[in-house]
Amino acid sequence: MTNNVPDGFKIFEGNVGFVGLTGTLMIKPVEMDAYLGLRIEDKHCNIANICHGGMLMTFADMQLGVGGQAITGIRKFLPTIQMSCDFVSPVPNGTWLEGRTQVIKQTRTLLFATCILTANEKTVFSSSGIMKIPSDQGTYADISLPGQD
Repeated sequence: MTNNVPDGFKIFEGNVGFVGLTGTLMIKPVEMDAYLGLRIEDKHCNIANICHGGMLMTFADMQLGVGGQAITGIRKFLPTIQMSCDFVSPVPNGTWLEGRTQVIKQTRTLLFATCILTANEKTVFSSSGIMKIPSDQGTYADISLPGQD
C-alpha cells in the first residue's frame, strides 16, 4: 500500500527478499541523509492491532543501514553485527512510521549509529547499532541511493 504517503517519499528500490515481504518501505533522500517511511498495515500488526515489535526492529535495522550509507557516502551493504532496541510507545495500525539515523562514529571497518522512529511525530522506538564496513575486496555490490548518484 503506497497511498497516504507524506511528500518527498517514494518507493525504496531495496524492497527485495525479506524486506519485500515486510514492506513496502518508502524513502526520502535529503541531501546527505535518507529517511525511511512505512504505512503500518494489518500484516505488520500483532493481535492487539499495533505494529509488531519484530517489524519495528526490522524497520530500524534498515534505517540504520540505509541512513548510515547516505550520511557517510558508503555505497556497500552494511551488515548489522550488533543492535539494541528500546520500545517506547505502541504504533497503531494505519499510522505512518518514519525513521532518522545519526552516525556516532566511523572507523575503517565499523559504523556506529543510532536511529529514532516516530509515529505521528512522536518517538515510538529507538535503536543503536554497529554495522560492518566491508573491505574493498568485499563481496557486496555497490549500492546507489536515490537522488545521491
